[in-house]
Amino acid sequence: MNFIPIISVKNHVRALFAMTLFLVVNYGTSAQSKENPDVLKNKIAKAESDPKKVELLLALSDYYLTKTGEDKSDLDNADRINTQASLLSDRLKYKLGKGKSILLGAQIYREKGDSENALEKTKNAIVYSKKNNLTELQASGYAELSIYDAELEQKAKYKQMAILLYKKAGAKEQQATVLKDLGELYSSNEQPDKAEPFLKESLEIYKAIKFKSLQGLYNILSEVYTQKGNFSEALKCGLLAEKIALELHDNTLQLSSIYNHVALVYYYLRQNEKTEEYWNKALKIAKDYDDAEYIRTIADNLSSLYIRQKKENEALKLIKEMQDNYPTSNMERIMTENYLLFNIYRIQKNNAKATFYYKKMVAHYGENADRNGNTFAVLRSFASYHYQVKNFTAFYPIIKKLDSVSAAIGNNNIRSESHLIWFKADSSRGDYISAINHYQLYKSLSDSVFKGEKSKQINSLQIEFESEKKDKNINLLQEQAKVQQIQIQKDTVVKYVFIGSVIVLILFLGLLYNSFRLKKKKNEELEIQRQQINEQNELNKKMLIEKEWLLKEIHHRVKNNLQIVISLLNTQSAYLDNEDALMAIQNSQHRMHAMSLIHQKLYQSDNLANIDMSWYVYELINYMKECFDTDRNINFVLEVEKTYLDVAQAVPLGLIINEAINNAIKYAFPENRKGEVIIVLKNIGESNYELQIADNGVGLPEDFENTERDSLGMNLMMGLSDQIDGTFEMKNDNGLKITITFTRNTEFEVTAENS
Repeated sequence: MNFIPIISVKNHVRALFAMTLFLVVNYGTSAQSKENPDVLKNKIAKAESDPKKVELLLALSDYYLTKTGEDKSDLDNADRINTQASLLSDRLKYKLGKGKSILLGAQIYREKGDSENALEKTKNAIVYSKKNNLTELQASGYAELSIYDAELEQKAKYKQMAILLYKKAGAKEQQATVLKDLGELYSSNEQPDKAEPFLKESLEIYKAIKFKSLQGLYNILSEVYTQKGNFSEALKCGLLAEKIALELHDNTLQLSSIYNHVALVYYYLRQNEKTEEYWNKALKIAKDYDDAEYIRTIADNLSSLYIRQKKENEALKLIKEMQDNYPTSNMERIMTENYLLFNIYRIQKNNAKATFYYKKMVAHYGENADRNGNTFAVLRSFASYHYQVKNFTAFYPIIKKLDSVSAAIGNNNIRSESHLIWFKADSSRGDYISAINHYQLYKSLSDSVFKGEKSKQINSLQIEFESEKKDKNINLLQEQAKVQQIQIQKDTVVKYVFIGSVIVLILFLGLLYNSFRLKKKKNEELEIQRQQINEQNELNKKMLIEKEWLLKEIHHRVKNNLQIVISLLNTQSAYLDNEDALMAIQNSQHRMHAMSLIHQKLYQSDNLANIDMSWYVYELINYMKECFDTDRNINFVLEVEKTYLDVAQAVPLGLIINEAINNAIKYAFPENRKGEVIIVLKNIGESNYELQIADNGVGLPEDFENTERDSLGMNLMMGLSDQIDGTFEMKNDNGLKITITFTRNTEFEVTAENS
């Protein structure tokens, strides 16, 4: 089952959320520019005692309140200056200034940690604004009031009241900001269907007023679409958020949050390299700001990626590093790491430690994960745990609930993974008809997420985003060229003026002018040729993209057809009692799966010509281990160099490995004898490679030449070795050792190395 980060749909950046609150509730200063404090002080000193001076004092107080860092002296300055603004408003009978000062005072108390006085002052600001018909200030009061209530629906109610009042006052930017906050509130509580309409309405208003800083809103929309399993829209919004942030030179923690959500989309799309790239960028920014909680958030996400990549030890190391360097008392953070540790030990089949953390999670989230959020992640880990310990009584209610809640929001990615483990559970219990149904559902749902137009759309988004980056670089070079051209023109003009001042050189100037005309004509001809070349390049690019998509679709269909045949053979085996027939079907399934992996890798990667054999052998051995349940008595050791082979060599080599491992599992270690199987693929000079499959089992019997040389497996391995122009050698060497040497095809060598 695909592992997911528990914090992926729950936590935003803590500092970012606080920043959002200030945008909403600081009505008293929202219209003020963030001027240099020295400039503000100079204006205050020169200002007369009038409402303008009150506004300047409020702006200076807000500067100290929202200043980066947590210096107590900044809050004391904000409080002192706000008191001056309040007293001056009283003398002037400036009601708006007085109301703003009351609300700003509430925010200062909140920043000091005095929630009781902050809440009282917020209520006073609302009463004052109602009494004096200050509609916009009243809206800001309700937005501030929503911070203090713990109940979700009450928070939402206060925000909706603020939205209506901002709309009444015509404050469109504030209205859009609170709509965004309301959408974020529902999103953080795993209610994406409620969040989406508010966020879309916010976006519509922001665009209408030509508001440019939309990166935060697109970031939240990316999270909402991720929760709903709509990864094409999630990636689109995430990349838009990144694009806008970079254009506006936004290098704050908000950019870290954007990178985090883009990484999460790539995570669900199983693009591990992109996932790691974006999470590392997010982690760097978080470390630059020394934000301990968010550093741990990103680190926990990276741990989740390591777990999915079977790098449990790296995940454990990273968790330990975070606990040592960034200690926390935050219960949600502690439970997140308990969740990670639970899954690490579950995957390592350390059931004792897994059970220890399982009990901790049940105490926090409940047996059905119905407390404290994170429903999907916790339910899936519980289902995997119950399947692993063969507690099917607990497994089936959990997996049914997971399918139900994911279906309710249309998240086919989660549903597909749920039906895969459901299929495994039914298969292990002998319920093959039900197992086949769940496997078909898994394939159908998985394909709906990762194939066809959606997959094409996702890849198009990435291409478009990368193209825009390149276009910006080209535009920059063109601007530099224009500056150089202008400078050249200026120099030429100076030269012409100088030459023009000398009468004797008139003839020379005429010849120079004629030369210029010829050059201009030549440049026009060159420009026409350049445009024609560009058009041809664009046509070639489109043809190349179409060819790549066609090849991917072919590999995808081949893989799907092989999977269908495997499923049909699996179904047929349920009706057979003959052990030899069952064994033959099982061998055929393994061979077809070995070929299927090749085509699966080809359509999922950008390299359509070559296969990474280190990845392939790892996946094939994992499949064999799952099929034969060999973890208890056979240890597999892989020493496979990162080697790229084309399909013509990868498929025969995969079938040879499949046959050799199959024979080792069945015959090398009789009566559950423990042993070791070593698979080595290495370069032995230039383009020559050697494959070894060796075990320390019972080896070949003495009469093997006479009895087994003509078996299907042996003939298949020897025939496939001939097919790749290799040599096949088999001998007893403290067990059986099979050696194949061959020469790698180098036709696509450059492509493989660049992939």
